[in-house]
Amino acid sequence: MVESLTSLLEGMPPFFIMSGLLAVGMLIWNTVEVGRNDATNLVNAVIGSGVLLRRAAVRLAGIGVVIGATAASPVIETTRDGIFAPQHLTIEQAVAVYVTVYIVATILLYGYSSFGMPVSTTACLVFALMGASFAMGGFSIVYWGMATTVVSAIVCSIFISGIAGFMIQRAVRGAVRDRGDRLEVLRIHGGWIGGGILTSLTYFMVLNGMPGLFKLIPILDAGKTWVHEAPSRIAVFIFTLWAGYALIIQLLLSLRGERFARRLFPMLAIFGTVCMGFAFGQNDLANCASPGLSALHLIFHWNKDVSVGTDVEIHWIFLFICGLLLLAGMNTKNATRVTRAAVNTGSQGNTVRLYAPQWCINIARFLLQFRKPAPILAPVAIKAPTGKRAHYDATRACVILAVGGCVIATASSFGLPISTTYVSFATVFATGMADRVLQRGDADLKLARTIWVVFSWFISAIIAAVASCLVCLVVHGLGPTGILVSVGGNLVLRSYLRKRGDAQEERIRKQARDRRHPEDFAEYDD
Repeated sequence: MVESLTSLLEGMPPFFIMSGLLAVGMLIWNTVEVGRNDATNLVNAVIGSGVLLRRAAVRLAGIGVVIGATAASPVIETTRDGIFAPQHLTIEQAVAVYVTVYIVATILLYGYSSFGMPVSTTACLVFALMGASFAMGGFSIVYWGMATTVVSAIVCSIFISGIAGFMIQRAVRGAVRDRGDRLEVLRIHGGWIGGGILTSLTYFMVLNGMPGLFKLIPILDAGKTWVHEAPSRIAVFIFTLWAGYALIIQLLLSLRGERFARRLFPMLAIFGTVCMGFAFGQNDLANCASPGLSALHLIFHWNKDVSVGTDVEIHWIFLFICGLLLLAGMNTKNATRVTRAAVNTGSQGNTVRLYAPQWCINIARFLLQFRKPAPILAPVAIKAPTGKRAHYDATRACVILAVGGCVIATASSFGLPISTTYVSFATVFATGMADRVLQRGDADLKLARTIWVVFSWFISAIIAAVASCLVCLVVHGLGPTGILVSVGGNLVLRSYLRKRGDAQEERIRKQARDRRHPEDFAEYDD
């Protein structure tokens, strides 16, 4: 192995050696950054509802991430050579594009995480690829049709998640109110609600999200093909599955009584977390790993044509390793900030700890003038069994995870990279609107934060495209010197953003305590 590595390095230009080292380092770094921001959205629902503590939730989601990574190949191909045509570039230009994407994405993700702001790995990478490839090859090298399709899929996923989350949550809340753990209520509604959640997760995750599994088992593949031959068969299959799950739930409620009733929605939320992790592994993890792995393949074939490097299949073991790195990022301080800000935005409590600029607060207060008085459907925030403050109940957590996981898995089955962050945030906000959380407490701050987050999504796309274009010109034009300059700038910005983020965190902590409403359980646990 040492001899083969030595022979590979013999005659390799310094640019490729430095790019290879940078690709490995940035691949690790970027995966950790994704864990700090994007991946932490996987566990927001179970943490916000107090079903699980953070450490247990992260481990549980990690199981789904690793499994989902093995089914990520369609998404990898889209992010590797579906946004631009690497075969039309020289191998130096293609490597510069992939390396630049990481230099820009790592600082962008870290900056947003430092301020507790959710940002999309997918959007950052897609727009960074567009900017860097444009710098190397101009307009003609970018697949504008595919790029438009990906962006449209991201936007549509936000609206679909929001609408579905609102409608399903309103229906579920109307049925169970704040009595989701009462046996007498669940004997009436537990079957159809729980059965519907399990059916949606089973269909979209297993049938649509795991094509590789069915190819390994011919009888399952034949059954899946038969079901999808006609819409009527799909409908019959879904309703049969729904009825089966509902029957099992009703049977368990009869046998186990109150014990199972108290655990039904928490268990569904836990299952939904695994499914959400699976969907993330299929989509966003593939996005964050693809540029670095593609750069390494190109560097290993530095003396050949670009198409040779891009045609190499990426082994699932690399994605497995990336999944482990991602879990490390999910246990950091910045990941905790992102989670806390997300669950506070959709909190059912009166007082929240959030930051939003004054112009967003002014817009929110203007919009809230048109709010009509209506009864609040959500229960008051209470202490969860874990000892933490529950920002919403397990019933709402189930809806958040079911809707989010199904939307992401469906997009992955079509090879479309979409955003876990955007889908999760849209679902949390939509279910909160269904529960009328803006009728309570810091409504202006919750709405202002939502406006600020959505505005920052557009800004992140612009920054990613423009910065990648400029950095790619520096990296390719100056060679090894350009790499050193770009990495140095990344580190300087990282230090600056860390200090600013820490200062803001302390400031909003004090502001939240100063304006605390006189309600029970208003403490702020991390």
